[in-house]
Amino acid sequence: MQVIDYFSCDNPEHWLRQIGKSDWGAGQFLYNLLRENKFKNVVGENSKVLMLTNENELISFCTYAERDDIQPTELTPWIGFVYTFPEHRGHRYVGYLFQEIEKLAKAENVQDIFISTNHIGLYEKYGCEFYQMMSDMNGEPSRVYRKHVN
Repeated sequence: MQVIDYFSCDNPEHWLRQIGKSDWGAGQFLYNLLRENKFKNVVGENSKVLMLTNENELISFCTYAERDDIQPTELTPWIGFVYTFPEHRGHRYVGYLFQEIEKLAKAENVQDIFISTNHIGLYEKYGCEFYQMMSDMNGEPSRVYRKHVN
Protein backbone atom coordinates (compact mmCIF):
# COMPACT_ATOMS: atom_id res chain seq x y z
CA MET A 1 0.00 0.00 0.00
CA GLN A 2 1.08 3.52 -0.71
CA VAL A 3 -0.08 7.04 0.21
CA ILE A 4 -0.16 9.39 -2.77
CA ASP A 5 -1.24 13.00 -3.26
CA TYR A 6 -3.96 13.56 -5.84
CA PHE A 7 -2.31 16.76 -7.10
CA SER A 8 1.07 15.16 -7.77
CA CYS A 9 0.01 11.68 -8.89
CA ASP A 10 0.56 10.21 -12.35
CA ASN A 11 -3.08 9.55 -13.27
CA PRO A 12 -5.43 12.05 -11.58
CA GLU A 13 -8.33 11.11 -13.89
CA HIS A 14 -8.24 7.52 -12.65
CA TRP A 15 -8.13 8.57 -8.99
CA LEU A 16 -10.90 11.13 -9.51
CA ARG A 17 -13.12 8.33 -10.87
CA GLN A 18 -12.25 6.24 -7.81
CA ILE A 19 -13.17 9.07 -5.41
CA GLY A 20 -16.42 9.44 -7.38
CA LYS A 21 -17.35 5.86 -6.44
CA SER A 22 -17.71 6.89 -2.79
CA ASP A 23 -21.20 6.23 -1.43
CA TRP A 24 -20.94 9.18 0.98
CA GLY A 25 -22.38 12.65 0.35
CA ALA A 26 -19.22 14.44 1.46
CA GLY A 27 -17.16 12.16 -0.81
CA GLN A 28 -19.35 13.20 -3.72
CA PHE A 29 -18.89 16.85 -2.72
CA LEU A 30 -15.10 16.35 -2.77
CA TYR A 31 -15.39 14.62 -6.15
CA ASN A 32 -17.29 17.61 -7.56
CA LEU A 33 -14.83 20.13 -6.11
CA LEU A 34 -11.97 18.27 -7.78
CA ARG A 35 -13.82 17.71 -11.06
CA GLU A 36 -14.77 21.38 -11.28
CA ASN A 37 -11.26 22.49 -10.24
CA LYS A 38 -12.67 24.36 -7.20
CA PHE A 39 -11.05 22.37 -4.40
CA LYS A 40 -8.17 24.75 -3.63
CA ASN A 41 -10.43 27.81 -3.88
CA VAL A 42 -12.71 26.32 -1.22
CA VAL A 43 -10.23 24.79 1.24
CA GLY A 44 -6.96 26.60 0.55
CA GLU A 45 -4.24 26.76 -2.06
CA ASN A 46 -1.78 24.49 -0.23
CA SER A 47 -4.36 21.84 0.62
CA LYS A 48 -3.88 18.19 -0.34
CA VAL A 49 -6.01 15.15 -1.10
CA LEU A 50 -4.19 12.11 0.24
CA MET A 51 -5.12 8.65 -0.99
CA LEU A 52 -4.17 5.24 0.37
CA THR A 53 -3.84 3.00 -2.66
CA ASN A 54 -3.07 -0.61 -3.45
CA GLU A 55 -1.85 -0.59 -7.03
CA ASN A 56 -4.83 0.89 -8.94
CA GLU A 57 -7.33 0.45 -6.11
CA LEU A 58 -8.32 3.31 -3.82
CA ILE A 59 -8.61 2.09 -0.23
CA SER A 60 -9.13 5.32 1.70
CA PHE A 61 -8.79 9.09 1.26
CA CYS A 62 -8.81 12.33 3.22
CA THR A 63 -7.77 15.93 2.92
CA TYR A 64 -5.16 18.00 4.71
CA ALA A 65 -6.47 21.50 4.29
CA GLU A 66 -6.23 25.07 5.48
CA ARG A 67 -10.03 25.25 5.86
CA ASP A 68 -12.87 22.78 6.45
CA ASP A 69 -16.58 22.99 7.26
CA ILE A 70 -16.10 24.98 10.49
CA GLN A 71 -16.17 28.58 9.27
CA PRO A 72 -15.25 31.18 10.24
CA THR A 73 -12.43 30.10 12.52
CA GLU A 74 -8.77 30.77 13.11
CA LEU A 75 -8.14 27.04 13.63
CA THR A 76 -5.96 25.47 10.96
CA PRO A 77 -4.99 23.02 9.43
CA TRP A 78 -7.80 20.47 9.14
CA ILE A 79 -8.15 16.81 8.32
CA GLY A 80 -11.32 16.40 6.32
CA PHE A 81 -13.29 14.19 3.95
CA VAL A 82 -12.06 11.06 5.76
CA TYR A 83 -13.42 8.01 3.95
CA THR A 84 -12.58 4.31 3.69
CA PHE A 85 -14.40 2.15 1.16
CA PRO A 86 -16.74 -0.31 2.92
CA GLU A 87 -14.87 -3.46 1.90
CA HIS A 88 -11.71 -2.10 3.59
CA ARG A 89 -13.17 -0.86 6.87
CA GLY A 90 -12.12 -2.28 10.21
CA HIS A 91 -8.40 -2.42 9.44
CA ARG A 92 -7.47 1.10 10.59
CA TYR A 93 -6.18 1.96 7.12
CA VAL A 94 -6.90 5.64 7.69
CA GLY A 95 -4.00 5.51 10.16
CA TYR A 96 -1.60 5.44 7.20
CA LEU A 97 -3.13 8.69 5.95
CA PHE A 98 -2.92 10.26 9.41
CA GLN A 99 0.77 9.29 9.66
CA GLU A 100 1.42 11.07 6.36
CA ILE A 101 -0.48 14.14 7.58
CA GLU A 102 1.61 14.19 10.75
CA LYS A 103 4.79 14.19 8.63
CA LEU A 104 3.47 17.11 6.59
CA ALA A 105 2.44 18.99 9.72
CA LYS A 106 5.83 18.49 11.36
CA ALA A 107 7.57 19.76 8.22
CA GLU A 108 5.37 22.89 8.45
CA ASN A 109 6.02 23.29 12.21
CA VAL A 110 2.32 22.80 12.92
CA GLN A 111 1.48 22.14 16.57
CA ASP A 112 -2.14 20.97 16.24
CA ILE A 113 -4.36 19.53 13.51
CA PHE A 114 -8.15 19.71 13.76
CA ILE A 115 -10.98 17.51 12.54
CA SER A 116 -14.73 18.19 12.49
CA THR A 117 -16.99 15.18 12.90
CA ASN A 118 -20.08 13.79 14.54
CA HIS A 119 -18.37 10.46 15.25
CA ILE A 120 -17.56 9.55 18.83
CA GLY A 121 -14.86 6.98 19.54
CA LEU A 122 -13.41 6.85 16.02
CA TYR A 123 -10.69 9.48 15.88
CA GLU A 124 -9.63 8.90 19.47
CA LYS A 125 -8.03 5.68 18.14
CA TYR A 126 -5.61 7.89 16.21
CA GLY A 127 -4.63 10.16 19.09
CA CYS A 128 -7.27 12.86 18.58
CA GLU A 129 -8.86 14.46 21.62
CA PHE A 130 -12.20 16.23 21.86
CA TYR A 131 -11.52 19.98 21.67
CA GLN A 132 -14.94 21.67 21.67
CA MET A 133 -18.33 21.89 20.01
CA MET A 134 -18.49 24.38 17.12
CA SER A 135 -20.98 25.24 14.41
CA ASP A 136 -20.36 24.14 10.84
CA MET A 137 -21.11 26.25 7.75
CA ASN A 138 -24.77 25.20 7.92
CA GLY A 139 -25.06 26.25 11.57
CA GLU A 140 -25.20 22.62 12.72
CA PRO A 141 -23.25 21.57 15.84
CA SER A 142 -20.10 19.58 15.18
CA ARG A 143 -17.57 17.92 17.43
CA VAL A 144 -14.10 19.34 16.82
CA TYR A 145 -11.15 17.17 17.72
CA ARG A 146 -7.51 18.19 18.01
CA LYS A 147 -4.47 16.05 17.26
CA HIS A 148 -1.31 17.37 18.83
CA VAL A 149 1.74 16.91 16.63
CA ASN A 150 4.90 16.24 18.63
